[in-house]
Amino acid sequence: MPLILPSGFPAISTLATENIPLTLTDGKAAAGSVAPIRIAVLNLMPQKIETETDIVRMLSYSAHTIDLKWMKLRSHVSTHVPSGHMDTFYEFADNLMAQPLDGLIVTGAPVETMAYEAVDYWTELTAILDWARTHVRSTLYLCWGAMAALYYFYAIPKHLLPTKCFGVFDTMPSSGGLPIFRGMDDVFRMPNSRHTEIHAADVEATPGISVIAHSPEAGVSIVASSHGHEFYVLGHLEYPVWTLGNEYRRDLGKRDDVDIPQHYYPNDNPACQPQATWRSAATLFYNNWVQYYVAPTASVSK
Repeated sequence: MPLILPSGFPAISTLATENIPLTLTDGKAAAGSVAPIRIAVLNLMPQKIETETDIVRMLSYSAHTIDLKWMKLRSHVSTHVPSGHMDTFYEFADNLMAQPLDGLIVTGAPVETMAYEAVDYWTELTAILDWARTHVRSTLYLCWGAMAALYYFYAIPKHLLPTKCFGVFDTMPSSGGLPIFRGMDDVFRMPNSRHTEIHAADVEATPGISVIAHSPEAGVSIVASSHGHEFYVLGHLEYPVWTLGNEYRRDLGKRDDVDIPQHYYPNDNPACQPQATWRSAATLFYNNWVQYYVAPTASVSK
C-alpha cells in the first residue's frame, strides 16, 4: 500500500537503492481509496535524514496506506540538518496536534546523561506526551524517548551504565500472545545503543505498565501500558545493518566507555561485514503496531 510522503523527501531515493518497493503518493490518498492512517513522527535525533529513512523503511511494508507527518519543536532548533529541510518537510508540533492523528512515534535523543528537566525542550515535549494520551490510539516511544516518557508518566528513573549497552542482543517476549509479537519468534534480536537503563523492579512495582520483552544481557527491552496505548522500546529495531558500525567508528578513541558492539561483527572482527539478524522481527513489530494498535479498526486486548 502507498506511503504518503512529500515530493523530494530524501528517504525516497535512498530506499530505492535498497530495492525497497515504495508506492508513493505525494500529499494525499488516491481518489476513492480508504482514508490513510495518519502517523506523526517527533524526530528528536540530530541526524534527521538517517532517522527518517529508518522509520520509512520500517513502515514501507505495511498493508495500510500511511500518511507520515514529521513533527518539530518550537523550543529547539536542530543544527545538524539544513534549515530548508526542516522548513520543507516538518510541521511544528502544536500545528500537528490540532489535526486528527492515529499514531505517534517519538524517537530517541542524544541527551541520555542529562537530567530530564535540564533538556531545553522538556516542557514542550511533556505537553506532547500529555496530548498523545488523549488524541492518538497508540504511541511508540524509542530509546531515550521511551525512558523520558516512563519517567514523566510513572517516575521510572534511569540508571547510568558503567559501559555502554552496545550491540545486538537476544530478546524474549514475556508474553508471546500479545498482538505486537504476532508472527515473531520466541527469541528475536534487537540492536541496543545506550548509556542508561531502567530496572525491571521499578516497572513491576508500577501499576498500568509491564515489561513485555527482556534480554538476559541488555535487560529491560520493551515496556507496554495496558491495552497497548503506549509502547516503550529501549532498543533500535529500526536500525539498518550499518548503524552500529558507524557509531563504533565515530566513538572509537573519543569515549572510554564504548567497546566493540557485541554480537554484531562475525567473530567480533570489525573487518568482517555484519549481517542484519533482526530485520524480519523489526518489520513484524512495526507492522503489528500499525495493524493491531493504530489502525482505526484495531481491537486490542491486553
